[in-house]
Amino acid sequence: MADSGVNATAAALLGLLHEGPMTGGQLMAAAQRRLGPYWSMTRSQVYRELPALAEAGYVKLGKPGARSSQPYAITPAGKRAFARWLSEPAGRESLRNPVALRVAFGAQQSAQQLQDVCAQAVEQHTAALNEAREMVREAKKSGDDFFASSLEFAVGYHRAALNWLKSAPSK
Repeated sequence: MADSGVNATAAALLGLLHEGPMTGGQLMAAAQRRLGPYWSMTRSQVYRELPALAEAGYVKLGKPGARSSQPYAITPAGKRAFARWLSEPAGRESLRNPVALRVAFGAQQSAQQLQDVCAQAVEQHTAALNEAREMVREAKKSGDDFFASSLEFAVGYHRAALNWLKSAPSK
Protein backbone atom coordinates (compact mmCIF):
# COMPACT_ATOMS: atom_id res chain seq x y z
CA MET A 1 0.00 0.00 0.00
CA ALA A 2 1.34 3.39 -0.93
CA ASP A 3 1.67 6.40 1.38
CA SER A 4 -1.69 7.62 0.15
CA GLY A 5 -3.31 4.55 1.69
CA VAL A 6 -4.76 3.35 -1.59
CA ASN A 7 -3.55 0.79 -4.10
CA ALA A 8 -3.76 1.24 -7.86
CA THR A 9 -7.17 -0.42 -8.15
CA ALA A 10 -8.64 1.73 -5.39
CA ALA A 11 -7.08 4.82 -6.96
CA ALA A 12 -8.59 3.91 -10.34
CA LEU A 13 -12.01 3.68 -8.70
CA LEU A 14 -11.53 7.04 -6.98
CA GLY A 15 -10.46 8.55 -10.30
CA LEU A 16 -13.55 7.20 -12.02
CA LEU A 17 -15.79 8.51 -9.25
CA HIS A 18 -14.63 12.03 -10.10
CA GLU A 19 -17.12 11.69 -12.99
CA GLY A 20 -19.99 11.32 -10.49
CA PRO A 21 -21.63 8.70 -8.24
CA MET A 22 -21.71 5.15 -9.63
CA THR A 23 -22.72 1.69 -8.53
CA GLY A 24 -20.23 -1.17 -8.58
CA GLY A 25 -21.61 -2.33 -11.93
CA GLN A 26 -21.37 1.17 -13.37
CA LEU A 27 -17.79 1.43 -12.11
CA MET A 28 -16.95 -1.85 -13.84
CA ALA A 29 -18.44 -0.56 -17.10
CA ALA A 30 -16.63 2.78 -16.76
CA ALA A 31 -13.34 1.02 -15.99
CA GLN A 32 -13.72 -1.20 -19.04
CA ARG A 33 -14.63 1.75 -21.26
CA ARG A 34 -12.08 4.21 -19.94
CA LEU A 35 -9.20 2.01 -18.75
CA GLY A 36 -9.78 -1.38 -20.38
CA PRO A 37 -7.38 -1.01 -23.29
CA TYR A 38 -4.40 -0.86 -20.91
CA TRP A 39 -5.57 -1.63 -17.36
CA SER A 40 -7.49 -4.69 -16.24
CA MET A 41 -9.83 -4.70 -13.30
CA THR A 42 -12.00 -7.59 -12.18
CA ARG A 43 -15.45 -7.43 -10.66
CA SER A 44 -14.10 -9.08 -7.50
CA GLN A 45 -11.43 -6.37 -7.18
CA VAL A 46 -14.05 -3.63 -7.50
CA TYR A 47 -16.37 -5.18 -4.94
CA ARG A 48 -13.46 -5.85 -2.57
CA GLU A 49 -12.16 -2.26 -2.77
CA LEU A 50 -15.45 -0.38 -2.45
CA PRO A 51 -16.17 -1.39 1.19
CA ALA A 52 -12.54 -0.66 2.11
CA LEU A 53 -12.79 2.78 0.51
CA ALA A 54 -16.04 3.42 2.38
CA GLU A 55 -14.49 2.30 5.66
CA ALA A 56 -11.57 4.67 5.08
CA GLY A 57 -14.03 7.52 4.45
CA TYR A 58 -12.93 7.94 0.83
CA VAL A 59 -16.35 7.14 -0.62
CA LYS A 60 -19.86 7.35 0.77
CA LEU A 61 -22.82 5.18 -0.07
CA GLY A 62 -25.90 6.66 -1.63
CA LYS A 63 -29.48 5.45 -1.43
CA PRO A 64 -30.07 1.91 -2.68
CA GLY A 65 -31.59 1.75 -6.13
CA ALA A 66 -33.13 -0.98 -8.23
CA ARG A 67 -32.11 -4.54 -7.32
CA SER A 68 -30.29 -3.27 -4.21
CA SER A 69 -27.66 -1.48 -6.30
CA GLN A 70 -25.98 1.20 -4.27
CA PRO A 71 -24.16 4.18 -5.74
CA TYR A 72 -20.85 5.34 -4.32
CA ALA A 73 -19.66 8.94 -4.37
CA ILE A 74 -16.17 10.21 -3.72
CA THR A 75 -15.75 12.26 -0.54
CA PRO A 76 -13.39 15.20 0.01
CA ALA A 77 -11.09 12.79 1.88
CA GLY A 78 -11.21 10.48 -1.14
CA LYS A 79 -10.25 13.35 -3.44
CA ARG A 80 -7.30 14.15 -1.17
CA ALA A 81 -6.20 10.49 -1.08
CA PHE A 82 -6.45 10.33 -4.88
CA ALA A 83 -4.39 13.52 -5.21
CA ARG A 84 -1.74 12.04 -2.87
CA TRP A 85 -1.71 8.83 -4.92
CA LEU A 86 -1.21 10.85 -8.11
CA SER A 87 1.80 12.59 -6.54
CA GLU A 88 3.52 9.31 -5.63
CA PRO A 89 5.96 7.55 -7.96
CA ALA A 90 4.10 5.24 -10.34
CA GLY A 91 6.19 2.25 -9.29
CA ARG A 92 7.37 -0.68 -11.28
CA GLU A 93 4.88 -2.17 -13.68
CA SER A 94 4.31 -5.89 -13.66
CA LEU A 95 4.04 -7.73 -16.91
CA ARG A 96 2.09 -10.98 -17.15
CA ASN A 97 1.59 -12.28 -20.66
CA PRO A 98 0.00 -15.73 -20.94
CA VAL A 99 1.19 -16.20 -24.54
CA ALA A 100 4.81 -15.40 -23.70
CA LEU A 101 4.54 -17.83 -20.79
CA ARG A 102 3.36 -20.58 -23.14
CA VAL A 103 6.12 -19.79 -25.64
CA ALA A 104 8.64 -20.02 -22.78
CA PHE A 105 7.54 -23.63 -22.37
CA GLY A 106 7.42 -24.29 -26.09
CA ALA A 107 9.72 -27.30 -25.83
CA GLN A 108 6.96 -29.10 -23.90
CA GLN A 109 4.31 -28.46 -26.59
CA SER A 110 3.61 -29.62 -30.08
CA ALA A 111 4.16 -27.31 -33.03
CA GLN A 112 0.39 -27.24 -33.54
CA GLN A 113 -0.23 -26.13 -29.95
CA LEU A 114 2.22 -23.24 -30.33
CA GLN A 115 0.79 -22.26 -33.69
CA ASP A 116 -2.74 -22.28 -32.25
CA VAL A 117 -1.74 -20.15 -29.25
CA CYS A 118 0.02 -17.63 -31.49
CA ALA A 119 -2.82 -17.55 -34.04
CA GLN A 120 -5.36 -16.82 -31.29
CA ALA A 121 -3.09 -14.10 -29.91
CA VAL A 122 -2.69 -12.51 -33.35
CA GLU A 123 -6.47 -12.45 -33.72
CA GLN A 124 -6.99 -10.93 -30.26
CA HIS A 125 -4.24 -8.31 -30.62
CA THR A 126 -5.42 -7.33 -34.10
CA ALA A 127 -8.97 -6.76 -32.83
CA ALA A 128 -7.71 -4.89 -29.75
CA LEU A 129 -5.40 -2.75 -31.90
CA ASN A 130 -8.26 -1.76 -34.20
CA GLU A 131 -10.49 -0.98 -31.23
CA ALA A 132 -7.78 1.10 -29.52
CA ARG A 133 -7.11 3.05 -32.73
CA GLU A 134 -10.82 3.85 -33.03
CA MET A 135 -10.94 4.91 -29.39
CA VAL A 136 -7.94 7.21 -29.95
CA ARG A 137 -9.75 8.82 -32.88
CA GLU A 138 -12.89 9.33 -30.80
CA ALA A 139 -10.94 10.72 -27.82
CA LYS A 140 -9.09 13.18 -30.05
CA LYS A 141 -12.34 14.15 -31.75
CA SER A 142 -13.89 14.92 -28.36
CA GLY A 143 -10.81 16.90 -27.30
CA ASP A 144 -9.75 14.54 -24.51
CA ASP A 145 -5.99 14.59 -25.12
CA PHE A 146 -5.15 12.81 -21.86
CA PHE A 147 -7.46 9.90 -22.64
CA ALA A 148 -6.15 9.78 -26.21
CA SER A 149 -2.58 9.67 -24.95
CA SER A 150 -3.30 6.81 -22.55
CA LEU A 151 -4.95 4.92 -25.39
CA GLU A 152 -1.87 5.42 -27.57
CA PHE A 153 -0.10 3.18 -25.05
CA ALA A 154 -2.57 0.41 -25.90
CA VAL A 155 -1.99 0.98 -29.63
CA GLY A 156 1.77 0.69 -29.15
CA TYR A 157 1.42 -2.37 -26.94
CA HIS A 158 -0.71 -4.27 -29.44
CA ARG A 159 1.60 -3.30 -32.31
CA ALA A 160 4.60 -4.57 -30.31
CA ALA A 161 2.79 -7.79 -29.42
CA LEU A 162 1.92 -8.41 -33.08
CA ASN A 163 5.52 -7.76 -34.12
CA TRP A 164 6.77 -10.17 -31.45
CA LEU A 165 4.28 -12.84 -32.50
CA LYS A 166 5.67 -12.72 -36.05
CA SER A 167 9.08 -13.78 -34.71
CA ALA A 168 7.97 -16.18 -31.95
CA PRO A 169 9.26 -19.70 -32.63
CA SER A 170 6.70 -22.33 -33.57
CA LYS A 171 9.19 -25.24 -33.24
